[in-house]
Amino acid sequence: MEKLLITEQLLRRFANHLRDEEKSPATLDKYAREAKRFAGYAGKRAVDRRTALAYKAKLGEEYPAVSANSMLAALNALFRFAGRDDLCVRQFRLQKEIYRPEERELTRDEYMKLIAEAERRRDPRGALIFQTICCTGIRISELGYITVEAARAGETSVSCKGKTRRIFIISALRKKLLSYCEKEGVESGPVFVTRGGRQIDRSNVWRRMKTLCTYAGIAPQKAFPHNLRHLFARTFYEQEHDISALADILGHSSVNTTRIYIISTGAEHAKRMENMRLIE
Repeated sequence: MEKLLITEQLLRRFANHLRDEEKSPATLDKYAREAKRFAGYAGKRAVDRRTALAYKAKLGEEYPAVSANSMLAALNALFRFAGRDDLCVRQFRLQKEIYRPEERELTRDEYMKLIAEAERRRDPRGALIFQTICCTGIRISELGYITVEAARAGETSVSCKGKTRRIFIISALRKKLLSYCEKEGVESGPVFVTRGGRQIDRSNVWRRMKTLCTYAGIAPQKAFPHNLRHLFARTFYEQEHDISALADILGHSSVNTTRIYIISTGAEHAKRMENMRLIE
């Protein structure tokens, strides 16, 4: 079998293939980044089964299993694109969590502290980005769908992974978005753009959130924008108890994915156990 070398040309072709497959911007960025990471590991060596397994072991030592599995998914996609399915490796087996560790979960109170800190430090854009994600449940990669026109209409259509869904923008958020646009002179198109006019991406939001969490005294392991989407999901489910509706809002193909978002914390799980009162 022909040797596989991870060249710059292969990486470019892989990225183009992902675009042709209409992968979401977040997936494109993730898979391209992980393919490049593996290329750095492999160097100029031809990749064989032992190389792939050694890399898997390395990821298992350095990252939590969930993170390592997402990296392996990107790696396997690269191997399949190169016509080398024989190099694909199995993901790490995960025991299903019945509750989420509290040290990773952003609480409502911490979210409010984050917004207050952003406003105190005169960062209205940061505060509004956090509130937009948390009030709509959208992904960071979908922020571009929050336009001036959408704010005026009170809703927007989001297309991701070949699916389109409607997102409603509540009145309080609409007022904040339109007020921000008026102050910043944004008359049409995406509300949140960089000074150069490019769309805000994950790294922009993550750096901002990480800094503000430090100032607000929020644990650094909670400083991930996706935690805002999780908070939206938990809050919606606590109020409505409709996992199918939540899956539609979040854009999930399967409610099994949605269940991950609404796992209770350890304290909540322990409280439910105590309330069972099965001991005298």
